[in-house]
Amino acid sequence: MRRIGFWALIATGLVILASCGSTPVMYNWYGYTNTTYEYVKAGDEDSNARLLEVYQKIMDGQADSIRQTVPPGVCADYGYMLVKSGKVAEGKDLLLKEKELYPESAAFIDSIIKRIER
Repeated sequence: MRRIGFWALIATGLVILASCGSTPVMYNWYGYTNTTYEYVKAGDEDSNARLLEVYQKIMDGQADSIRQTVPPGVCADYGYMLVKSGKVAEGKDLLLKEKELYPESAAFIDSIIKRIER
């Protein structure tokens, strides 16, 4: 009987230790929240450039996340920012990529593209 209690204790300890491992993140955000806050607060060219850099980092750095794809809305935001910066073709490509990755955004993305084409 003592032997069963010992093995039960060992098994419980192993389960607890196994559950202590780190879990990978669903998406890598690379300081998006702080950079967006700075952009909204300052609204200058420097904060705009930093936000565009963070968007590019997010686009490039999802290989070690669980979904291994860009988070919802990032392609659309990044694309819209590029359109506002004068890079219309590149921005439209990203808007279409958002629509491809997240088909539920099609109505919204289509309305943005229509506005751009006017």
